[in-house]
Amino acid sequence: MDLQTCLKKMELVGVLAFATVDKSGAPQIRNISAIHYEQDALYFFTARGKNFCEELLSDGRVQILAYTKYKEMIRLSGKAYPVDDEGQVKWREKIFEEQPYLANVYPGDTKNIGIVFCIDKAEIEYFNLGVNPIFRETYSLGDVTINQKGYVITEKCLGCGECRKVCPQSCIDEGSPFKIRQNNCLHCGGCYEKCPAGAIIKK
Repeated sequence: MDLQTCLKKMELVGVLAFATVDKSGAPQIRNISAIHYEQDALYFFTARGKNFCEELLSDGRVQILAYTKYKEMIRLSGKAYPVDDEGQVKWREKIFEEQPYLANVYPGDTKNIGIVFCIDKAEIEYFNLGVNPIFRETYSLGDVTINQKGYVITEKCLGCGECRKVCPQSCIDEGSPFKIRQNNCLHCGGCYEKCPAGAIIKK
């Protein structure tokens, strides 16, 4: 798995869930399909009068979720910004070309009510529940720092093996200290709760 494969899978899913936060701090989510993908960015279209547009313009932070029939979850966390005037025309036309249904929604010049946003810096998490053990990995789109998640076993480890007994994915290996295979970890916290030495910390 890699970044480009994740983006391709998102494109194949087609309709993605976009989450934002409104001005009162309440979470908002909607499905968006008016999207164009490039290797280093994605562009999407919405109308200027929509609450969605207002939330993006006031804050910009957005999470996008895709879920495939193979039990793969792909989550993009980034910041959207409106492209420049020249880009508005270019990317809007591209999106309308790739999504013909939009001509029924915004016929003729009514598409001018729309605005195109870009995301070119984001963290993309891939999480596959359809394999055993599960597989997860995180990629960066553009120049972003990946936020570390999950659990780590420290030097306080006693080697008792209690963590291995409760791991649903059997992804903890013996050693000094024991080690969690991060790509196979559910982040469930079972090992953290059961460690008698308090040797496991959350990132």
